[in-house]
Amino acid sequence: MTPDACQKIIDGAFAEIGSISPQSPASVHDAVAFVLDQLEKGAWRVAEKDGEHWKVNAWIKQAILLSFRLQPNRAMTGAPDGTTWWDKIPLRHAEWSPDDWKHSGFRAVPGSLVRRGSHIAPGVVLMPCFINVGAYVGANTMIDTWATVGSCAHIGANCHISGGVGVGGVLEPLQAAPVIIEDDCFIGARSEVAEGVRVCTGSVISMGVFLGASTKIVNRATGEISHGVVPPYSVVVPGTLPGSTPRAPSLACAVIVKQVDENTRRKTSLNDLLRDIS
Repeated sequence: MTPDACQKIIDGAFAEIGSISPQSPASVHDAVAFVLDQLEKGAWRVAEKDGEHWKVNAWIKQAILLSFRLQPNRAMTGAPDGTTWWDKIPLRHAEWSPDDWKHSGFRAVPGSLVRRGSHIAPGVVLMPCFINVGAYVGANTMIDTWATVGSCAHIGANCHISGGVGVGGVLEPLQAAPVIIEDDCFIGARSEVAEGVRVCTGSVISMGVFLGASTKIVNRATGEISHGVVPPYSVVVPGTLPGSTPRAPSLACAVIVKQVDENTRRKTSLNDLLRDIS
């Protein structure tokens, strides 16, 4: 099925989403299943780079939302101690054979959960974590223990998403960009990246940094304040901005303490980058 043909069916069904149910026509079921298959293969993405910019394929989000209406809740096996889950979307690997795992090329430690419709590239290592529907995880990335990757979020290649990190997802509104973490990034433990923030190539985010759409990102060298985008090869730590008056409380922010070039980022250890911030 071509993207245009698939999108036409999805657009038509979404225009009448209130009437979509498990009894909907087979053509709708087939189109939605095809979208989920293409997402899993990495052939299609919710967010993809178009030159220097990222674009959102809203109709793919529509397909994911339709999938919730097309499938009834049902008992799903595989929960700890032989119990079950009650959900609409199965785990990708619920019925995989050893050959399926070998073909996938990624490693999943017990306790890692990957929902159908998410892409996990070869070389990825999944510690006990949660990857939601529509997410994309690039080659040779590690998703560490208790990290979560939300619906439609994009994680690039050669990244390390540390323990307890929350990468926000977004299905609605349809036009909203998901969180995008580009290639070669490090996100420190217990950090949160949400509300469509983009972390550009080669950036290092220290532990405990919270980045949302309204978070002020302060460049310590220039004093410039921005929102929503961490520039390439930035080293970012948590900080505070003073209140407007002596009695006003300080506000949390993220501070770019330095920006390095690609060669420095490649040759310098993360510990050195984060420690040398004087």
